[in-house]
Amino acid sequence: MDDSLDNWFIREILVHERALMRYLLRSWYRREEIHDLRQDIYVRVYEAAAKARPAMPKSFMFTTARHLMTDRLRRARVVSIDAVGDLDALNVLVDEISPERRLSARQELKQLTEAFDRLPERCREVLWLRRVEELPQKEVALRMGIGEKTVEKQVAKGMRLIAEYFYGGGHTHRSRQRATADAEHGDGHGQQQAD
Repeated sequence: MDDSLDNWFIREILVHERALMRYLLRSWYRREEIHDLRQDIYVRVYEAAAKARPAMPKSFMFTTARHLMTDRLRRARVVSIDAVGDLDALNVLVDEISPERRLSARQELKQLTEAFDRLPERCREVLWLRRVEELPQKEVALRMGIGEKTVEKQVAKGMRLIAEYFYGGGHTHRSRQRATADAEHGDGHGQQQAD
């Protein structure tokens, strides 16, 4: 083992363990996996630092955490959407939730997940950083190498697209958009009256 790497890791990474744990507890839906997740993050950071030390170690660690959670979430979605919507994992008394409400909550979560997955990649990344990680707009702009106005526009676009998908019924929102566009351009009833 490289003592200088170990010292760097202790000095630059392990000092942020409390912040990392708070972040993981706030961000990850399965508490029983938090400690394993933390260890995987440390392994990835350590292995990457063995090749080249990151210029901003704390940011690198949190970026690594975000990417690892995203990877795990994608794998979990492929296996089963029910794992994401497992209400038993929450600190809620199961008896207080009706089966209908549980089913409805799972369907809503599935629909929201589908909407998020359909966002353009840049929009999805900006929205994740602003709404999930709750990073300031300026920090998101710096991390992604884009302007603050672009961050603002991407968040608005992402929220609009999710709302259209979520409230428009997913695949049916495109037909609603077409109907709205037709109405705005004079197609339909308005055109018949003009004839």
